Amino acid sequence: MRHPAKPLQVVCQRVRDAPRWLLNRQQTGLVLVILALAVVLTAFSGTHVDRRSGAAVNNFLNSGTLMQVATDASFFAVMAIGATIVIISGGIDLSVGSVYAVAGVTMALVLRSPPQGPLQTVGVGILVSLGIGLICGVINGLMIVGLRVHSFVITLGTMWIFRGIAFVTSRATSVLVPDALTGVAKANFGLGPGLYPMPMAVMIVVTLCGAIYLSHTVMGRHVFAVGGNVEASRYAGLRIERIQLGVFALSGLAAGIAAFMGTSYYGSASCADASGYELYVIASAVVGGASLKGGRGSAVSATLGALLIVLIRQSIRSLRLDQNYEWIIIGCAIIVAVVLDRVSTALTSRRLTAVGDTHHRGG
Repeated sequence: MRHPAKPLQVVCQRVRDAPRWLLNRQQTGLVLVILALAVVLTAFSGTHVDRRSGAAVNNFLNSGTLMQVATDASFFAVMAIGATIVIISGGIDLSVGSVYAVAGVTMALVLRSPPQGPLQTVGVGILVSLGIGLICGVINGLMIVGLRVHSFVITLGTMWIFRGIAFVTSRATSVLVPDALTGVAKANFGLGPGLYPMPMAVMIVVTLCGAIYLSHTVMGRHVFAVGGNVEASRYAGLRIERIQLGVFALSGLAAGIAAFMGTSYYGSASCADASGYELYVIASAVVGGASLKGGRGSAVSATLGALLIVLIRQSIRSLRLDQNYEWIIIGCAIIVAVVLDRVSTALTSRRLTAVGDTHHRGG
């Protein structure tokens, strides 16, 4: 009769297995790269004299810069989580930046005559921005499912359509939003002047929701199944069209959330908002380990990928490098991430094959 392991033995075994588990986690590599880049920035970015205290402050390792990095990353990360869910399903969404723009512009136009009271104003802003984002995502999904055209082509078209709608409705002007929205996005919670943690908090909440959805719900497992093998999923009885519609709706919703926070934070909306964001968003997902073939990805990794992309941009500014090198460096980071992903996949496949052969010979 086999006796159950004692609690202390179980704990000790888990402690011994922890380093191996961490090394096998994809997020560990991203965290190490982010920490290494942060160390480099701290060492070489120089110092400046704080106007209030008169003390020497590191140009990177200070509360203001770190909070700004987190804020910049939050807008990319929220959209990257939605885009990652699409990529896991085997699709692609190129329209997220345009959805951001049309959601922000629509919200600003609706709130030109804000309702009475700040709470009502914020509530209407949230409903409009998230609602427009969700509608745009559903439109993408319906066209992809109904027309049976690849998501790359559909979202490439809607990227221009949504951007054009934002241009026409705003008449190419910047539309201010009520102070109540800016007050929410720039609430400092007593941290001091210039420190606004709300975008970072929203990023963390969306990341947790995305991680729970993908890892702990039946719907999330269906997304992985469809991305891994769509035909096997169809034979298993999964409703492929409904899943595809759902992932694009979530991507649009994520863009709406980012639009509400970004527009509120900066105090205005225009048709040019989030231009080129789709490249940063997809880069964040890919650097975070999402496979463009589908079937693999993580909300946490997408957030870490967005943080890494923003740190790369920050390093160019802090180290006083030529801004024109930004695209080159980010492009190289994407290629390196894809190559490392393929090498990791090949090594994992080879290791599993070797283990299978060993078990077969042993049998």
